[in-house]
Amino acid sequence: MRTSKLARATGTLFLLAALGAAAHAEGGMTRAQVKADLAEAIRSGNMLAAGESGLTLRELNPQRYPAPVMAEGKTRTQVKAELADAIRTGDIMANDESGLKANEEHPQRYPSHVVAAGKTRAQVQAELAEAIRTGDMLASDESGLRLNEEHPQRYARPRATMAAEAATVSGSAAAQ
Repeated sequence: MRTSKLARATGTLFLLAALGAAAHAEGGMTRAQVKADLAEAIRSGNMLAAGESGLTLRELNPQRYPAPVMAEGKTRTQVKAELADAIRTGDIMANDESGLKANEEHPQRYPSHVVAAGKTRAQVQAELAEAIRTGDMLASDESGLRLNEEHPQRYARPRATMAAEAATVSGSAAAQ
């Protein structure tokens, strides 16, 4: 009994050691890459300082390290143009505590947003009728399946009709 427990524990230990060695061998960087990253961190001051402050060397002694490169900003005229456009369209925060933009709080004062032309009512109704006929609608349960996937026997005929129509259309297009 004692021998089997010892053998089982030893086998488990060897298995864990093998898995750990395989995980260590797969990833990571080479020694040279780690040394290069360390040298770059020391040069740029991105190393944690000694002690419990939690600050980097750059944060403690900014005069010892080069200033970080800042992204190029916008010009004064660009900012003024953006502000004028935002004021004109009401796309700025209102002066109260509501958290709404001015065009949301007083939509009558600002031009309405242009909405892309959608489908007509007849087109939407035709699409709905086709989806009901072919079962191309989500089922009312939590499965996430479409009706024709959940009940294929109910929608076999519409699917066969659609396949036949597609074949005749492609056949007539190839003949021309």
